[in-house]
Amino acid sequence: MKIIIVGAGDVGFHLAKLLSFDAQDTYLVDLDGERLEYASSHIDVITKKGDATSIKLLKEINIDKADIFLAVTESQNTNFTISVIAKKLGAKKTIARISSHEFIQNSEIDFTEFGIDSMISPGELAADEIKMLLHQSAFNDTIQFENGTLNILGSTLEYNSPLINLTVQEAREKFTDVQFITIAIKPENSDETIIPRGNTIYKANDQIYFSTPKESIKKLYTLMGKTQFGVKDVMILGGSKIGVKAARNLCDTFNIKLIEIKQQRAFEVAEKIPNVLVIKGDGRNVELLEEENIAGMDAFVAVTGDSETNIMSCLVAKSKGVKKTIALVENMDYINISQTIGIDTLINKKLLAASALFKHVRKGEVLKLANLHNVDAEVLEFLVKENSPVTKNIVKNIKLTKKAVFGGVIRNGVALMTFGDFQIQAGDKAVVFCLPEAIHKVEKLFN
Repeated sequence: MKIIIVGAGDVGFHLAKLLSFDAQDTYLVDLDGERLEYASSHIDVITKKGDATSIKLLKEINIDKADIFLAVTESQNTNFTISVIAKKLGAKKTIARISSHEFIQNSEIDFTEFGIDSMISPGELAADEIKMLLHQSAFNDTIQFENGTLNILGSTLEYNSPLINLTVQEAREKFTDVQFITIAIKPENSDETIIPRGNTIYKANDQIYFSTPKESIKKLYTLMGKTQFGVKDVMILGGSKIGVKAARNLCDTFNIKLIEIKQQRAFEVAEKIPNVLVIKGDGRNVELLEEENIAGMDAFVAVTGDSETNIMSCLVAKSKGVKKTIALVENMDYINISQTIGIDTLINKKLLAASALFKHVRKGEVLKLANLHNVDAEVLEFLVKENSPVTKNIVKNIKLTKKAVFGGVIRNGVALMTFGDFQIQAGDKAVVFCLPEAIHKVEKLFN
């Protein structure tokens, strides 16, 4: 498969990195030579310096042979333009990164007529992620499949958790009334992601990821040593596009108070979403936050354009007793430090976009692909085909790489746990957690 990525920024680089684990014919195009030099020295891709709106350049890299063309530069207009050109020159599938949610929501215009097969908005993804995180308040990571029929939930293990010092096997035998699979563990103060085995031991403050059916979620709170709490009052810092989208998503369910530093923007936001209380002020001002009753908030979401402001304001919120904090960060290197610094969840819209785009280039029937916030790993949902290798044996006899684990299946609308004697069948929707370098091996089981 030939894949051309235009834009070697965070989204393009992360996409190229994920693809470099496969034997893909991947090109990375950008005007910035330094970005391309960094990419070529870290990942196995073919780089091309130049303006991708140039028909000559696209022909030089044989655009007519491209199976997928991904336009992910910072400019929405550039992405639109080059996607249209690429399609006209023979690219089989084009995908454009956009910044305006209007294009995705608009049903009057068929963009495929212009040559754009699919569009993705990082801001939209981030706002949707915030909504999902607030609905699972005690967990700092959550992914839903089939509207919550099967869930991936992540959180740190509290000192009062009954899992402490048990092995994974012992926990499963002891807590038979809770349906769950431990799919990953990230030890405290470690960058390593462990795919647990039966003899892996749970430790306090480890970041643990479970897969579980909807009906077992409440019982998981007890196993984690956490108390379930409802979120009612939410403060959002930043009237950015993401802030407005998040406020609009949440205002029907929660009481929303939004703080915006620029007066004109504050007026605009107040007009757009009249049932949200908009405060004009500097969210970095602790006195202002106290005046606006930050201590009475159940959740605090910081989505300004400055990562450091978002992180620091969330730390202030934590110090004032806010139970749930979410910070938007631009630097992808920050993603793995939320446990360390005390913020519940750090989200990166570029990482969300890269994972969403990655779904389009996978082999097999990939229904959904999502990333976990605190680990460098992916969660994939496959539609199991007739006679695929994964159906030939029970789970414990399937030669699954040690860098991946089955997280369950959805069969006829019911979530089932894939323990050792379980047989995966054609028509199942199978969820698999795996490290990036193992994705291509996992795909072979579903081909």
